[in-house]
Amino acid sequence: MTRQYAYFPGCTLSTTATDYDASGRAVATALGIDLAELDDWNCCGATFPLNTENVMDMLAPARILIAAEEQGNDVTALCAVCFNVLKRSDHFLRTHPEATRRLNLFVEEGDYTGTVRVRHLLDILRDDVGWEAVRARTTTPLRGMRLAPYYGCLLLRPQAEMTLDDPEAPTILHDLIAALGAQPVSFPDQAECCGSYLLVSQPKASERLSGRVVDSARQAGAEMIVTACPLCQYNLSEAQRHLPDEQRLPVVYFTQVMAAAFGLPEYAGSVIVPEVGYDREA
Repeated sequence: MTRQYAYFPGCTLSTTATDYDASGRAVATALGIDLAELDDWNCCGATFPLNTENVMDMLAPARILIAAEEQGNDVTALCAVCFNVLKRSDHFLRTHPEATRRLNLFVEEGDYTGTVRVRHLLDILRDDVGWEAVRARTTTPLRGMRLAPYYGCLLLRPQAEMTLDDPEAPTILHDLIAALGAQPVSFPDQAECCGSYLLVSQPKASERLSGRVVDSARQAGAEMIVTACPLCQYNLSEAQRHLPDEQRLPVVYFTQVMAAAFGLPEYAGSVIVPEVGYDREA
């Protein structure tokens, strides 16, 4: 059975993180998920507006939500930043009808009505597809690999608006990694901030925060960090640029790990699968 979702790639996945986009589309197809890209999409705004009194600041994400409503499917994003902006904007508009009324006066494409849900591919895998189906689709062994799931901030917080997982003790990436046959490695900083956009204004602070995350994962015995955020992937990688290649802890997208497990090496990036048997009963 094919499941269809409106797909919002966002700016980063269309430019500097095309490997995330390509691997996401590939593993979705392998699981019978149709990511129907929205027509004529625009940038989501990159950050949820701090001043919600000016409803015009939500015009960009509202246009995306309206386009998904017209398509008739729940909308999904792979980028954690885009997911955060769309999810929080949708929550605000659903709970502030007067703001929604004012915004609809300015949107030429149509009115926001709140008829679609904002999803991440991770919760689609968990809630719609199921981990057993992911496990059954795995054809290439990941057994023996120690992968550290890194959640960061934007997938999980604020909890009342994001509702993806418990921000203090998340499990969704852990469960995915386990379904692929690898060993998820918990570490103390798995849901701490990497520095995010401080990279631009305070690069040393960003490098310090990212370095702490990497060191935490390394000390826990991880051989690779798995993330769902292009900004996290960049920051954690940049924090290790001074290290020799052999000492760096690879930072990869969860979709690349899935591609490796699904026997799609062309989408797996730097994920190298050990040559060991895959025991479906284990």
